This record gives sequence, C-alpha cells and structure tokens, in this order.
Amino acid sequence: MISIRQLDKKYYGKGVQTAVLDQLSLEIGQGEFVCILGKSGCGKTTLLNILGLLDYATGGEYELDGVNVMNLSRKQLAKYRNQKFGFIFQEYHLISELNILENVCVPMGYAGIGKKEREKRALELLENLNLAGKENKYPVQLSGGEKQRAAIARAIANNAEIILADEPTGSLDPQNGIIVMEKLKELNRQGATVIMVTHDVELCRYGSRVIEIIKGRAYDRKTT
Repeated sequence: MISIRQLDKKYYGKGVQTAVLDQLSLEIGQGEFVCILGKSGCGKTTLLNILGLLDYATGGEYELDGVNVMNLSRKQLAKYRNQKFGFIFQEYHLISELNILENVCVPMGYAGIGKKEREKRALELLENLNLAGKENKYPVQLSGGEKQRAAIARAIANNAEIILADEPTGSLDPQNGIIVMEKLKELNRQGATVIMVTHDVELCRYGSRVIEIIKGRAYDRKTT
C-alpha cells in the first residue's frame, strides 16, 4: 500500500540547511496498525504529513498503491488525499464556524456526495461515537473527548482506507484517551489501515507494529 524509499525532508533558512528526514525507507501494508514513535522534534509528524499528502518531500520516492505520488499535480494530490485518507489531529482542527454535523459533512462535500446523503451518514457516525444529540452544537460547546470523537467521525466519513492520527490522545484525559484508542483499534479491525504518531510508548500496545524515528530514519521496533 505505502512504499517509501530514501525519503529526504530538508528545511532551509538563514543560509542553514536542516535535515528532518534522512534517506528514510518504509513499507506499510494494508490493514496494519502502525505506531510511529519518537522524541519531540524527531520528524514523526513531518513524516505523517508527507504520508497524508499535506507536505512534500525534498527527495526520494513515495508510492501509494503503486502510484508515484511525487509526480502528481496539486489537483491530483487533493483528490488522492480526500479519497484515501482520514486525518485525526491532537488539536482536533474542527471548523469553529460550523456545527458538529457540518464539520463531519465537510469531506463528503468535497467528494461530491449530496447533502441529504451526507447528513444521514454524519448522523449515523455521530450516534456510533456516542455523540447523538450533539450535531447542532459548535466545537466550543464540546469537551475535549467529544471534539476528538467528532474529529474521528469526520476522518472516517468518506470510508477512508488510511487513518492518520497525530498524537490523538495528547489533549485528552486518560479515560477519553482510552475511548479514542479503542475506537482506532475497532476501525483497524474493520479493515482500515491506521498510522499513528505518538511519543507515548504505552499507546504502542494498541498497534500491530512500532516504527521508531531516530536521526531522521525509520527503524522497526519489537512490540512487547
């Protein structure tokens, strides 16, 4: 599904070049639950953004389902991003001006799904995530756990094949963190590939595979 070879990501500023990812190679198969582990600033979020077509590598190769995405146009990348990926962020990234129902409907709107159908699916997802009755609330009116569950509903609204989660429990209390992780595990059991960035070794028990980023490169780490 995902094949990365000798990937580089460099930043340039004030005459200084900083290598965040350095000749990184990685293979991720369909249906895996991969935890990307590493210290703050090691490049794990940068890698996740490149995987999700939110950022660009400065060198190397990235193939998604056999397609070299580094050769695609911006329009083609946007199409792939909406079709393939669902995103869950630590700070939720819900649109404050939209209510929860409208937030969940956003990716379905980009996919061209009609209003009636997308609202029906959004309500079903919210009910499944114990958010029934919250659809007309705005993000500011929800707790952190409720916001993250709404973000999960948005992420899977288009039946995304790949869920990318960046520190999904980072802003949550332990109880809500467990709820979110159990939901990600359930999505994985249902067939979704889950790729999660974390600095918390304890969360890696939910994954089937752990990859550690050290000095810009990826290393498989044995799970216990």
